[in-house]
Amino acid sequence: MKTPYLLHIFNPTRNVSPFDVNMAYEAGYDDVIPYSQVTLDDIPSLVHDTIYSRGPKGVKRTAIFIGGREFGLAVDMLDAAKTSMVPPFEVSVFADPSGAFSAAAALMACVEHWVEQKRGVSLRGLNIYFFGGTGPVGLCAGVIAAECGANVFLGSRRSAEHARAIAEPFNKRYGIHMDGTDGRLEDALVLPHRGEHMLGQSHVVINTAKAGVQVVSISDLKMAKELIVAADCNAVPPLGIEGVDVNDTGKVLEATPSKAVGIGALAIGNVKYKVHSKLCQMMLKTEKPLYLDFHDAFKVAREYARGT
Repeated sequence: MKTPYLLHIFNPTRNVSPFDVNMAYEAGYDDVIPYSQVTLDDIPSLVHDTIYSRGPKGVKRTAIFIGGREFGLAVDMLDAAKTSMVPPFEVSVFADPSGAFSAAAALMACVEHWVEQKRGVSLRGLNIYFFGGTGPVGLCAGVIAAECGANVFLGSRRSAEHARAIAEPFNKRYGIHMDGTDGRLEDALVLPHRGEHMLGQSHVVINTAKAGVQVVSISDLKMAKELIVAADCNAVPPLGIEGVDVNDTGKVLEATPSKAVGIGALAIGNVKYKVHSKLCQMMLKTEKPLYLDFHDAFKVAREYARGT
């Protein structure tokens, strides 16, 4: 009797992402079983039903994927799943809500690579500003950047205070510092406590705002005297950062005084796709259970980004 490779998708929202289902089958799972509207309290019982029904051999051919849309909830669910395991009944778990973990990892790996290519330095000490920084991708990428030693500013069009409130629990959780700032390109957009215009002091500018909205124009880029890299995660016209096309990989932005380079959404997405696929395959092939989050995604993304 065949022991199939099974992936159970635990999803807090009403719909399980077709992207996640497709990626699982592409990675080689024989069957993918989706669960919607899963709560944090549901995780222990779902894990127990998953692990006890297959035996020690079957658990090696079983894995769990945690989806949804919330960064913090996905991490909490991953932690809850791990603590619910009862060795030798233990399976691998991969959290990637709305693809935010793999997307953020791909984004920051590409940014890191091109900063190194352009200036021969790491992200440590650089000023990185996120437009739309309070969404799941921006927030996760901000955590990664802060853990790399960058000075991270999460922009919110609601207010700087709103962005700081969003950042604070993650600052505490990961022992980092991300600041919030106004997400509008007007005179109010200044570095907190310094009064300097953000674009004039940014080394990296990243757009993770909603699709179809331009947040930086060519004239704005002319103010970016220290800019090294501009990365745009928006693949829907108009371009989120004018001049950064979706397929750009290290293209020089002639409008910038420092001749910064641009990274486009599809270039980042290509790395994200490879990262997501690789982590799914790692769960298939491992002999020991893996618990995969954005840290693991970033390690893998760094390998792929070197080829961009």
